[in-house]
Amino acid sequence: MHVDMDAFYASVALRERPDLVGTPVVVGGSQRGVVLSCTYEARALGVRSGMPSGRARRLAPQATFLSPDFDSYAAVSRSIVSVFQSFSAVVESASIDEAFLDLTGSLRMFGTPTAIGEQLRAVVADEQGITCSVGIGPTKFVAKMASRTAKPDGLVEVAPDDVATFLHPMPVEAIWGVGEPTARRLHALGIETVGQLAHAPVGTLRQTFGPHAGRGLQELAWGRDRSRVVPTEPERSVGSQETLGSDTDDPDVVRRELLRMADRTASRMRTAGLAGRTVSISIRFADFTELTRSATLPTASDVTEEIYAAAVSLYERLGLGRARIRRVGVRMQSLVPAGTTSRQPQLTDPEHGWQEADQAVDAAVRRFGPAAVQRAVLTRRR
Repeated sequence: MHVDMDAFYASVALRERPDLVGTPVVVGGSQRGVVLSCTYEARALGVRSGMPSGRARRLAPQATFLSPDFDSYAAVSRSIVSVFQSFSAVVESASIDEAFLDLTGSLRMFGTPTAIGEQLRAVVADEQGITCSVGIGPTKFVAKMASRTAKPDGLVEVAPDDVATFLHPMPVEAIWGVGEPTARRLHALGIETVGQLAHAPVGTLRQTFGPHAGRGLQELAWGRDRSRVVPTEPERSVGSQETLGSDTDDPDVVRRELLRMADRTASRMRTAGLAGRTVSISIRFADFTELTRSATLPTASDVTEEIYAAAVSLYERLGLGRARIRRVGVRMQSLVPAGTTSRQPQLTDPEHGWQEADQAVDAAVRRFGPAAVQRAVLTRRR
């Protein structure tokens, strides 16, 4: 999956200036310099990122020019990455406003790729007040091309069998990495579309662009891309968070959602072969203020009940009363390989406990799908 925020700088700026929504807005270049971002209303007038501000003013004299606030952009970017990481353990930040996600390990938990994409878009819109476009495909290249097609505020999924049908009608300029000079050389060969590039003699391409670049261009024209999603930094935590369907002041609802997030987090750790020792909860209130609390377990764990017990204890110690809550999250830190942990058995322990129950549930889910076994308390209407 490739997620690309729509007009990121401008969208963040409009959160502080809702009166400007639906109007041409340009971020940067207020006096001189270049345009950093602009709304789609400004783009309809010909304004583009990287354009000199003088030209942008001539094209859109009625536009509002706003100064950039890089601290706000960085804070929003960190929050968005946190959302991405709640859907996939493998997230590669391509820039401040786009990322690749490997969904391979997420399908059992969240459902189809399209369902994951729509849920992710809804969470970002709800929590950050901005929109994103999502592309899904069998390779990073196809996913990125799909997200471009989805803009603005849309989702496009390209199935493996549909890659050629999707790519081949496009102009060669649409290919990731094909700039003006490369496009001119392709046009000189009579190649205007991606389909024509896909069927061009590979010898001609190698002679024109070199042995590696020529072959690489044709591979992309068929949607072939061997690059993998590489996490931007080593995984230091595993967590899940979810915005409630409506704000609640009911402690039972909050406890149930903490169990749901603990179950999801523990399942992801077991899939990754990890265990964690530090349990953290995050609570976001109806006014969007947020607090976090953490506790350390006696030994590293990947057992849902142990993680939930620590999470609900942290929540109850907060003494929030009837405060209205918007979102809850559970995260595990201080991760270690699961096989390196040791558990001290107690005389009162049953022969088979929650760890074995989790393993049995995992086996059923692997065989029959995410709805095969569910905790009864989590099947209630939310």
